[in-house]
Amino acid sequence: MFRRIAVTCSLLALVLSGPAQAQQPQELTREVNRSGPRFGFTFLGGSITDTLRVKRDIDVSNVITQFGWQFERQFASLEGGPVALNEWVFLVGGLDQDAFLPSFSWLVGVRFPNQFEFGVGPNVTPAGVSLAFTGGMTFRAGALAIPVNVALVPSKIGMRSSILTGFNLYR
Repeated sequence: MFRRIAVTCSLLALVLSGPAQAQQPQELTREVNRSGPRFGFTFLGGSITDTLRVKRDIDVSNVITQFGWQFERQFASLEGGPVALNEWVFLVGGLDQDAFLPSFSWLVGVRFPNQFEFGVGPNVTPAGVSLAFTGGMTFRAGALAIPVNVALVPSKIGMRSSILTGFNLYR
């Protein structure tokens, strides 16, 4: 019985490793750092502003400014193919209203050759913890990459919708 299981596992490992080795790309693009400043607006829907006022003693309107930094790495991929993304986004919202609303997101996603991207990951703010869904495009202006992204963060108390842009070096 043990021998039959060992043989089956060995054959399964051989079958699964064969195609994986055959699909390994010969030429990969290098890892790229697309970190840079980000700024924009967030729309606070539902009862988010009421919750912030009651639970955190933070009084803001339904629209707040955002300012911060995005640490982004895109990983090796086939030349001309989609790339995997890992992003850490740190923002401070509400500075225009004398408020300090930190926001932290960890996003994983994909950017396609046409520069369209999407991602998903956890988001933490004083309003609560939720899952963020993002999408956008990166435009080129000389040596600069200018991302324009929309993020939707649904929660029990309402939807947070953000529009962010910024810049970094285009490589």
